[in-house]
Amino acid sequence: MIIRYVKMTFKPAHFMEFEALFSLVKVDIAGFEGCTGVSLAKEINETGVYFTTSFWESHELLERYRNSALFKSTWEKTKPLFKSPAEAWSLENC
Repeated sequence: MIIRYVKMTFKPAHFMEFEALFSLVKVDIAGFEGCTGVSLAKEINETGVYFTTSFWESHELLERYRNSALFKSTWEKTKPLFKSPAEAWSLENC
């Protein structure tokens, strides 16, 4: 199993816009082949910092999602809202 963490920092004017966008696409992401769950959390001590966590059956299926029209259209809408570049980590359980 692959766990994908993505840290995103948004401009103050775009917090609500991102949360609304995520609520629209989370069902589609969770329904993508190989995804077993997805969630959104926000940093308690630093306003505007969000983390998505998604769980994937394999690295190959995660990459298939990352190359999909769903990912590309979502990222196209999300990226302009950033205050700073996103950071991402793909991990697997030991």
